[in-house]
This record gives sequence, C-alpha cells and structure tokens, in this order.
Amino acid sequence: MKRKDLPLTYAVPEAGAMVDLSRAASYEAAKRGQIPTTKFGRKLRVPGDLWRRILAEGRPTQAKSAAG
Repeated sequence: MKRKDLPLTYAVPEAGAMVDLSRAASYEAAKRGQIPTTKFGRKLRVPGDLWRRILAEGRPTQAKSAAG
C-alpha cells in the first residue's frame, strides 16, 4: 500500500483492533497513554504515521528516547 493511501489518523477502536483490543480496552489503553492520541474537536484520534511506526518497531523505551 502506498503511503498516500494510508489513513492520516485512526479512530481509537480501529487502532486498538490492530492489536486485538476490544473497543473498551482500546479507550483504556489510550487513557493510559499506551495508544497515542490527538484530539480534533470532540474526536479522539490516533496519528496514523506514529501508530504504524509503533506497530512496526515497538514503542521506544525511555533509554532509547534519551539517547537520541
């Protein structure tokens, strides 16, 4: 799939479904910061590029983030 065909954002349940979470578990993970979110008006969305990178590489640890 080409980059331009990928969604810019995902709904929280849609992002959660990518890692086999239910709708409720997806919102809980977002609340805990395990799924990154951005608010657009009243809608809570998951940034597509960031979420795809997390799924591909895993969430960076604090040591990796601090190193550079």
